[in-house]
Amino acid sequence: MASGSDRNPIIIGGLPSQVPDFDPEETQEWLDSLDAAVDERGRERARYLMLRLIERAREKRVAVPEMRSTDYVNTIATKDEPFFPGNEEIERKVLNATRWNAAVMVSRAQRPGIGVGGHIATFASSASLYDVGFNHFFRGKDEGDGGDQIFFQGHASPGVYARAYLLDRLTENQLDAFRQEKSKAPNGLSSYPHPRLMPDFWEFPTVSMGLGPLGAIYQARMNRYMEARGIADTSKSHVWAYLGDGEMDEPESLGQLSIAAREGLDNLTFVVNCNLQRLDGPVRGNGKIMQELESQFRGAGWNVIKLVWDRSWDPLLAQDRDGILVNKLNSTPDGQFQTYATETGAYIRDHFFGDDHRLRAMVENMTDDQILHLGRGGHDHKKIYAAYAAAKAHKGQPTVILAQTVKGWTLGPNFEGRNATHQMKKLTVEDLKGFRDRLHLPIPDKDLEDGAPPYYHPGRDSEEIQYMHDRRKGLGGYVPTRVVRAEPLQLPDDKAYAGAKKGSGQQKIATTMAFVRVLKDLMRDKEIGKRFVPIAPDEYRTFGMDAFFPSAKIYNPLGQQYESVDRELLLAYKESPTGQMLHDGITEAGCTASLIAAGSAYATHGEPLIPVYVFYSMFGFQRTGDQFWQMADQLSRGFVLGATAGRTTLTGEGLQHADGHSQLLASTNPACVAYDPAYGYEIAHIVKDGLRRMYGENSEDVFYYLTVYNEPILHPAEPADADVEGILKGLHRVKPGEKGEHTAQILASGVAVPWAVEAQQVLADEWNVKADVWSATSWNELRRDAVEAEEHNLLHPEEEQRVPYVTQKLQGAEGPKVAVSDWMRAVPDQIARWVPGTYQSLGADGFGFADTRGAARRFFHIDAQSIVLGVLTELAKEGKVDRSLLKQAIDRYQLLDVAAADAGEAGGDA
Repeated sequence: MASGSDRNPIIIGGLPSQVPDFDPEETQEWLDSLDAAVDERGRERARYLMLRLIERAREKRVAVPEMRSTDYVNTIATKDEPFFPGNEEIERKVLNATRWNAAVMVSRAQRPGIGVGGHIATFASSASLYDVGFNHFFRGKDEGDGGDQIFFQGHASPGVYARAYLLDRLTENQLDAFRQEKSKAPNGLSSYPHPRLMPDFWEFPTVSMGLGPLGAIYQARMNRYMEARGIADTSKSHVWAYLGDGEMDEPESLGQLSIAAREGLDNLTFVVNCNLQRLDGPVRGNGKIMQELESQFRGAGWNVIKLVWDRSWDPLLAQDRDGILVNKLNSTPDGQFQTYATETGAYIRDHFFGDDHRLRAMVENMTDDQILHLGRGGHDHKKIYAAYAAAKAHKGQPTVILAQTVKGWTLGPNFEGRNATHQMKKLTVEDLKGFRDRLHLPIPDKDLEDGAPPYYHPGRDSEEIQYMHDRRKGLGGYVPTRVVRAEPLQLPDDKAYAGAKKGSGQQKIATTMAFVRVLKDLMRDKEIGKRFVPIAPDEYRTFGMDAFFPSAKIYNPLGQQYESVDRELLLAYKESPTGQMLHDGITEAGCTASLIAAGSAYATHGEPLIPVYVFYSMFGFQRTGDQFWQMADQLSRGFVLGATAGRTTLTGEGLQHADGHSQLLASTNPACVAYDPAYGYEIAHIVKDGLRRMYGENSEDVFYYLTVYNEPILHPAEPADADVEGILKGLHRVKPGEKGEHTAQILASGVAVPWAVEAQQVLADEWNVKADVWSATSWNELRRDAVEAEEHNLLHPEEEQRVPYVTQKLQGAEGPKVAVSDWMRAVPDQIARWVPGTYQSLGADGFGFADTRGAARRFFHIDAQSIVLGVLTELAKEGKVDRSLLKQAIDRYQLLDVAAADAGEAGGDA
């Protein structure tokens, strides 16, 4: 393998080697001209000419291969920079006050007795990037639309709070309550952008790195989707995502760049703060992260704007006739630039300019102080404005702005560019004095020497504060602001659910298909039908949703520019610019991002959407669980369907598809209302109640998770005395026992309910046991209700003590209780402590595997015969039956022989 110095960093490709040359003489003339330029003017001049030719070719729409990366200089030439419309002096004063208050807020949060920490350095590096956006680009919501959507970098939140304080949106008491959300309620400020904790302020949670860029891409796409379908006018909305260069190492940060380019999302701009540092050290000490990111974004089809140097470099670059300065910039690694940020002007003169006489000559008339202040482009308002304006003007592609900054900028030599700067949270008195002087703030020394450093406010009537208000007024209001304008939806009546309540007759269908039938009827509703957003990762046919293709169609902004191979079929694959279904390809992360964007549209754009995300359940909470927390944080609503659920239902697929734990993972998310229904009529009631809770009057910030299965069963019609309350709260009796001397209770969920019904019959016919069968539609909700009851009883001992719903429900049910499901035992064990009497659970603990359903259930001992044994075992413990019966049952049903089990129902993908 070649060493680092021997490897060619440029991949030579894309040359037309197979294309015939129809005019060799003309070709040779061009080649000769290039040779002459090299021989007579040198390689640098020839390179410049080639770059200009490529530029002109693109202007003339001549397709040429993209360069992987460009020189380490600004993309926008000085001569092409637009007029800066702001007052730079006032904006500098505003920024200085913001910088000070952000740092002081974090420093004060470290005061004795509090010590909750915070981050200073990230905002210090990106302050100018945000300030230009606030003053000139970010649109508010006062015009009645969604304005711009801004994904703020999580660690920069102190700066956003500091600016809001200057605008009287936050008080000094609130700044002092940073990271003290409960002890200083209602003044507490969340550590990071967090809509659930600050629902009138933040819109998008971003501190889980990688989810910000992913969410921003799909938010921009959702804006286009809503406009294409006529749901909301999002034409003025622009999505801005502020990211860190270290954050771009997360797979989610770069994993979905192609969809933004493919769909031409020019309503999207990434601003990557390239301060060259991670939390502990350089991002690419031996390389150049800006060049690396440029090549990745260019390769994905994005428009790339590099903002590397501030205006002080312009005269030096203008005199670089030989390209020696550009070459030096190209070849200096990031680790060295980080060192230059911490060193003196003399050091930079010697080590950067000193190894070539031409470089030394460029700076011979500059003082060491002037050299020291050769700055990074991400701190120059005019350069930033030019980059933002170019991004907004660019059409047909998303844009990424790669802006170089210094981490900890202006905080002083103990902070700027230091490896440990991310963890540094408190400024010493000397740090504060130096910081104050650098920002030119009128704060006396004594205010810094005695007690906590003060906040600075120039006065509500000051020129700079009035300037800030005027700029925000001109841009449509203050940001960030979260506004909920959506009205409750007019929800369908019981007729929409009549089909599901009739049962399946003599036809066996899976609960996945039962849900799809409910969804199909709801999508026909005149009031809310158009608001449903079906989402699937390339699995619509698997879930029986291909029936939606002809009517709902698949969203594609380009339409369908080909003849589908199945075009003659009734359920042909159909794409449309106004399609309703989101077919995001094989990307659960992308689908979940679509889910979040659609589920929060009621707040973002004032128009509720009802996302329905259907996926293989194993690839939901396990694969994208962090995004479901993001969904909860963003107050998104909608339905999440874990299809092909269970550890033994999809056993032909094997271990990686055998989900026996997603219900348990779902239980950890406080916003997730999780159900495991067995029958179609249960699904109908759950969906109806979900729509009421999420989209009706007094709507709640929750989302629903339903696990459904691919095993066909007979669905009974809804009984006349259906226990709707029990269905929704988590437990209802579906079949009372009819005969038997001894009594027992079987609690089952989902696909296990038919096994329990079979066991009920066997117990009655062969063992003289009368067992009631209960459908536990939600083990999770039963537990939550019980926990809430215990919490109330703990804190209100003088009041009447609450009894958990599951306890009430089973209080009069005689005999032992045996729980069974296609989940690990920990799922039904959630309610064990509140079940009166004897309780035992059966479950599929351990890894899944490929086999028949019957063999798998016999292996885990959750099939009907194993349930029989479980009931007899508990009766024997109570002395109701002789223990010898247990061995008889094991032998009779051959429970120790997996191969002896009936194979069970085969097939049934949906």
